[in-house]
Amino acid sequence: MRIEKENTIAIVVDAQEKLVPHIHNSKAVIERMQTLIKGLQLLEIPIILNEQYKKGLGATVDPIKNLVPDAKSYEKVTFSCCQNTPALTHILESGRKVVIVMGMETHVCVMQTCTDLLASGVRPVLVVDCVGSRNQFDHDIAIQRMIQEGVTPATVESILFELCKSSKESAFKEISALIK
Repeated sequence: MRIEKENTIAIVVDAQEKLVPHIHNSKAVIERMQTLIKGLQLLEIPIILNEQYKKGLGATVDPIKNLVPDAKSYEKVTFSCCQNTPALTHILESGRKVVIVMGMETHVCVMQTCTDLLASGVRPVLVVDCVGSRNQFDHDIAIQRMIQEGVTPATVESILFELCKSSKESAFKEISALIK
């Protein structure tokens, strides 16, 4: 099934100040997330933020928050964003059936969110170069498990060009420049 921009929403999971520095290869993950978010914005795809226990883990890191200063943000104490009723309601009421997922940690909050999205009848697309864990092994196993359970894997480049569909897309040239 093709992923189309009119049917897609994106969520950022727990890219927070006190968590990001401990994520394996965090600089690269944040840079890829920035590229993805800029591309999604060019395609006018809505983006929401989720933050795990903000008092303890801090706010979404500035490189991400500064790109989406007006994005709706949901604080949670559950690991899955979908166990937070306002966040899940936002996703479901958007009417969009595909959710692009990025954030931390792959094997905890990201995986549980993707599993719950599947159970809620929407299709999670895990952008594998935009997720991370403290331990690379946990990250790798979680990605394998999510794929086995039906989560669609993608990369920043593959998902942005799939959403464009064609070089005739008005945002194509700007997205091409982001990827280079």
